Amino acid sequence: MFRRKFEEKLRNWQENNINTPLLVIGARQVGKTFIINQFLKEKYNAYIYINFDEDKNYVSFFEKDYNPERIIKDIEAYRNEKIDIENTVFFFDEVQKSEKFIASLKYFAESEKAYKIICAGSLLGVKINRFSESFPVGKVYFEYLYPMDFEEFLWAIDENELNEKITSSFEKNSALIEPLHKKALELYYHYLCVGGMPQAILEYNNKNRDLLLFDRAVHRNIISAYLADMGKYAETNQVVKTMEIYNSIPRQLAKENKKFIYKNVSDRAKSQNYSSSIAWLLDAGLLLKCVKVNKVAKPLKFYEEESYFKLYLSDVGLLCNLSEFSFRDILSKSGTEFRGILAENYVAQTLHSQNQKLFYLTETRYFEIDFLIMLDDEIIPIEVKADDNIRSRSLNTYIEKYKPNYAIRLSTKNFGRKKIRSIPLYAVHLLK
Repeated sequence: MFRRKFEEKLRNWQENNINTPLLVIGARQVGKTFIINQFLKEKYNAYIYINFDEDKNYVSFFEKDYNPERIIKDIEAYRNEKIDIENTVFFFDEVQKSEKFIASLKYFAESEKAYKIICAGSLLGVKINRFSESFPVGKVYFEYLYPMDFEEFLWAIDENELNEKITSSFEKNSALIEPLHKKALELYYHYLCVGGMPQAILEYNNKNRDLLLFDRAVHRNIISAYLADMGKYAETNQVVKTMEIYNSIPRQLAKENKKFIYKNVSDRAKSQNYSSSIAWLLDAGLLLKCVKVNKVAKPLKFYEEESYFKLYLSDVGLLCNLSEFSFRDILSKSGTEFRGILAENYVAQTLHSQNQKLFYLTETRYFEIDFLIMLDDEIIPIEVKADDNIRSRSLNTYIEKYKPNYAIRLSTKNFGRKKIRSIPLYAVHLLK
């Protein structure tokens, strides 16, 4: 369907860790099942797909004991086929349905037989962090799949030449020629509306990239599925709170100070009775957390202020829908405020997909750095501007006080580098 960067991680597992079970973690509908099935079809003559949700009988095969040979023989009998272990890959999907299966991975990894196993499932982060069985620590190879970033979006809409020009300008710190810069910005605004969920990008392609024809029910259906998961899998006494927090994110991000405020969720909301719901949403991959630090020093994690944080949605297209933003407003000059909210979420989402821990700094009302990240073992400040208004009071103050090697301003301005490196918002994915 779409080219994904995750394919490289699958190839790495195939070449270097194939006898260690691979556990793919990611939120619902980010494309886990499709990309793994596609990879196995291309790379192997034989693979077996087993979905614990579609056929719950498979769950029972792991209830008796963790003996791999006995389990495989039971699967052979159930499927009425002989399985060539040496040349067959097993793809177990929706594995959060069986803790016994996850526990059994340790025994498959330690077996003398060369079992090749890939597993995936929604809410695996929740399941792992609340695991009651003996988790196979050190016996499983973890990889995370996120929504498609802007570069993958360009691949999906066949804008490969434009993508190459963006990459070249980033590497050379040279301005993209103006017509291409404007085209890239237009597609960036489209990405704010569509986001990175594969089904949404497919709908965008099917409607010939015409946002006026885009069926926003695609996003609503994904959000509804997330809310249904909360009702089904969150702790019973936390279901309503979990939904309230998720639905409050647009209000939280609409504030000038985007620090998460419990009172913006509900009048009765307090840290002690809502924090576990936030943890559930983070484990499920539905929210991203950016924590305030009280000192600019390595490692930043040592200086977290855990009670001060911002929360973002996992996908900017879902935020656009949950906030009920009009596509027309986002694309027009009148939509600056909307674009500001979406731009910051977009940057958080992109940095997170690059395995960056999200931190921010605020010292006074007039001094806040949107993100602090680690690049080349240095702490680099990032300021996010939704348009070409590049006044940077906070960033200039940071530079004077902390003297970083350089600072980054993300905006709609073209590439350029002086004391502050100017990077267009459409190139955030290149900050690796």
